[in-house]
Amino acid sequence: MPDIVIKAENLGKRYTIGHQRGRGEQTTFREVLIQNAGNLWNRSRDLFTGKPVIAGDTLEEVWALKDVNFEIERGEAVGIIGRNGAGKSTLLKILSRITEPTEGRVTIRGRVASLLEVGTGFHSELTGRENIYLNGTILGMTRNEIKKKFDDIVSFSGIEKYLDTPVKRYSSGMYVRLAFAVAAHLESEILIVDEVLAVGDAEFQKKCLGKMQEVATGQGRTVLFVSHDMAAIRNLCGRVILLLDGFISSDGDTDPVVDSYLRKITEKNLEPVEKRLSKYITSVSLSSGSGREYLSTEDSIIFTIEVDVFDKFIDHLRIGIGINHIAGARILTILSNNEGKSWHGISGKFEMHVTIDSPHLAPGTYRVKVALGDALGDFDTVEDALSFQVEPTDFFGTGKLPNSQQGVILARSTWVLKN
Repeated sequence: MPDIVIKAENLGKRYTIGHQRGRGEQTTFREVLIQNAGNLWNRSRDLFTGKPVIAGDTLEEVWALKDVNFEIERGEAVGIIGRNGAGKSTLLKILSRITEPTEGRVTIRGRVASLLEVGTGFHSELTGRENIYLNGTILGMTRNEIKKKFDDIVSFSGIEKYLDTPVKRYSSGMYVRLAFAVAAHLESEILIVDEVLAVGDAEFQKKCLGKMQEVATGQGRTVLFVSHDMAAIRNLCGRVILLLDGFISSDGDTDPVVDSYLRKITEKNLEPVEKRLSKYITSVSLSSGSGREYLSTEDSIIFTIEVDVFDKFIDHLRIGIGINHIAGARILTILSNNEGKSWHGISGKFEMHVTIDSPHLAPGTYRVKVALGDALGDFDTVEDALSFQVEPTDFFGTGKLPNSQQGVILARSTWVLKN
């Protein structure tokens, strides 16, 4: 029988927001008096009835979460992803009992340690040492439990030198180091971490991800992790919940949910480039060297770039193509001048056909950047000219299809065992 530690049932959170009248609108003195009198009456009424006082001439109700249902088992590492405003942070605040849901309920079994904002649970006038004890107590730990873990917390945070300095003098990075160290080392059954780790440096982020992996896999504790870093999500989480406008859009294994999300956020890149603000590049398209309607790991890629140089005469024309993985990393760059190709006396309309011989890209989604340049530098660039999908094939001849976890470039190799 599954050991459920978090259960959300028909969860919803509604906020009321205020809108001010536009400053540029023409108003008479009488209208201003009536408007201010109305605002005063509304605020007085809200105070008397116990409602929150919200500034604004008009009010609007917004559902940050609606009809959210899920169960999380003990020991799971679950990623929560979605665009800004999808409801991720609101969900974590409800799970951390910082805010109450408008409807539905959440059942949580076990102590929760949450890191949602820089310095959550810290007092700015206290030292780092004192805040370790304060934050640990807030998280439900006894003094003896905190004392037992104290040296590990300080060592992990790397701020030994500033331990007796008031935290109001800490940088945001030092705040995060200490706050995460406390949350990760104390004996809570559930660890909730928001995008706050993005504040830390690269080395500390790597350290934090390693610690969360240890917490989830080695100690059997439950981790909920919100991030826009899909590589970190793939590395840490075995399951992902995708939020879209406050609703759960997908909930399942990490790779298919993340791949679906990345395709959704790049759908706009599938449109031809002539609809974009590019002065000279009018169209970018690609086709498979095999003639199929899709690209596979074996195929060459043929790009067709249509250009209309309508107002200048180009000497030493050069063209560059960059292919990025959907997560952001540059995979390869093709520059015509690297291969000794530049063109003289170019003007008007022309097409450039470029073939990349079998780059052996792993299955996944990729984005294309195109740039035009001359002897003085680039003069026209399209960051997201288009995106394309590479489909898996039996690249290694083993009957098994490669996947995105094997990197972004596939290569065959020869193995020889010698005794």
